[in-house]
Amino acid sequence: MDALIWIGATALIIVLPLWLPRWRLKLALARPLPAAILAVMERNIPVYSRMPAGLRAQLQRLVAQFLYQKKFVGCDGLEIDDEMRATIAGQACLLLLNRHSKVYPELSTILVYPGEFVVGRKQVGPGGVVSHSEDGLLGESWGDGRVILAWDHVQRGAADWSYGHNVVLHEFAHQLDSESGQPNGAPYLGDTASYHNWSAVLARDYAELRHDAIYRQHSVMDHYGASNPAEFFAVATETFFEKPHQMAERHAALYAEFQKYYRVDPREWLSPPAPREHAAHP
Repeated sequence: MDALIWIGATALIIVLPLWLPRWRLKLALARPLPAAILAVMERNIPVYSRMPAGLRAQLQRLVAQFLYQKKFVGCDGLEIDDEMRATIAGQACLLLLNRHSKVYPELSTILVYPGEFVVGRKQVGPGGVVSHSEDGLLGESWGDGRVILAWDHVQRGAADWSYGHNVVLHEFAHQLDSESGQPNGAPYLGDTASYHNWSAVLARDYAELRHDAIYRQHSVMDHYGASNPAEFFAVATETFFEKPHQMAERHAALYAEFQKYYRVDPREWLSPPAPREHAAHP
């Protein structure tokens, strides 16, 4: 009898730490999101109200899990409130719709600054010479479980969904990119065949954006995406969700790859842009 009790107690000690977090998460997801959080999503995710009911329900569940699992930290005196938490969580979870994946499993903490923040850099140059610099940033995605955001630019992205610049979408695209290892513009796609087509299409459009950036030609995507393949993926993600009609017209194959990866078509949530008026010739 003592042996059975000992075996049962040992099994409980092993199983309980695995079962308890799942049970707590299940309880958290069973509770509907508070009305205040839903109101923020309506206000700060302009496409939310135009999404089908099924996708809205999906997004609500993802946001509930995000808010339950992730820690928000205010920096430089910023006090975190529900507006900040729901805005960031809602926009970040747009990238996870229709995907059978965990909610940013490597991410634990979101640090939020009131505005631009400064990050120190150390670079080793030729001959081992070490130089130090300080860069002002609006957002950054780290490989140690942190994302850093400037709240004023999160607000700017929420206020104008057609702008094509969204710091939340950008930094959380980097998080997805990192799931396959180092961020390099090739997130986890599932099979080798998918990588062949992805690589060919993104390499071509990345080269085109680099050309546009060098010669200062207009592009649907921000020229910052020409910095490297990882930034190209993040910038293209912003464009996919905020300028889907323009991206599909100018970069049809790239749009198709992103549609397969993100498993949504944002054109269904946004009206086509008004045609440009041409000035009349005298």
